[in-house]
Amino acid sequence: MKQIRILFSLCITLITTVSFSQNPLNFGSNIRTADPSAHVWKDGRVYIYASHDEECQEDFWMKDWHVFSSDDLINWTDHGACLSVDEISWADNYAWAPDCAYKNGKYYFCFPAGTGHKDRVNPEKSTKWMGIGIAVSDSPTGPFVDHIGSPLWTKPYANDPCLFIDDDGTPYLYIPGYRVYELTDDMKSVKGDFLKMDMGGYEPKMEGPWIFKRAGKYYFTMPEGNRVLTYYMADSPTGPWIYQGVIMEGEHESNNHHSIVEYEGQWILFYHRWIDTGSACENRKRQRQICAEYLFFNDDGTIQPVARTDEGLARNLKK
Repeated sequence: MKQIRILFSLCITLITTVSFSQNPLNFGSNIRTADPSAHVWKDGRVYIYASHDEECQEDFWMKDWHVFSSDDLINWTDHGACLSVDEISWADNYAWAPDCAYKNGKYYFCFPAGTGHKDRVNPEKSTKWMGIGIAVSDSPTGPFVDHIGSPLWTKPYANDPCLFIDDDGTPYLYIPGYRVYELTDDMKSVKGDFLKMDMGGYEPKMEGPWIFKRAGKYYFTMPEGNRVLTYYMADSPTGPWIYQGVIMEGEHESNNHHSIVEYEGQWILFYHRWIDTGSACENRKRQRQICAEYLFFNDDGTIQPVARTDEGLARNLKK
């Protein structure tokens, strides 16, 4: 009888865990994903454009990007790879953090890719180079086709793009280093040189900027020091920006990468965690996997700090 009670208790625990633990997100496939770029398109679904960590890959040598979508934030569809470096004539590696935008009746996939190798022992011997490309499709899930046949520019080195379309239709492309370019209406080139934005005198090392607009205010969010998610606010998409502080603290001394989107009236933070998966890989015991949390704003528009949870989007809203 005691054994039956113990078994019943274990079953209840398992059911509770399955029902209420949603991080990392279950995309219905076993691939490792990172760098989530989330968008809600005209069909009302949430789409996540993600980089793809191959099992035991060498030093972030990544080869394709995947798309996932959901209409309830619980059940996700893996639409497969939307673009691969094999389909890009000017790069053969480093399929890193992408973004996507809808304009002119088309979906534009903004991606970093590169060539060469990074020598971490002797940096002066590194040959690694990365640029930003634009691909296009009639569908939010692709397949995407290189829109230009070359990177938007070759210098400076660039990665982690954020493609933001303002309310007036103006396309802006943000990259690390607090730089922004305005793109042409056909999304094939940049208008002039980049703008180095005014960040109010505070410009820490960063990567993966994410820009969004809410209630007339623009938000420039980023992994500060590549780990802690922080943000600025402004009245214009190009600043000047005012630093506001931390959204999410760092974890494991590992990088974070994120996006923020509104879905059915609730704002959501998508990000990745480095999780011990029991992998046999000697070079990668922790693997990156995409997670999500609810995000809340104060009355003045500032963002309330967000904690990582196992429940993620399955937890009850109390705020």
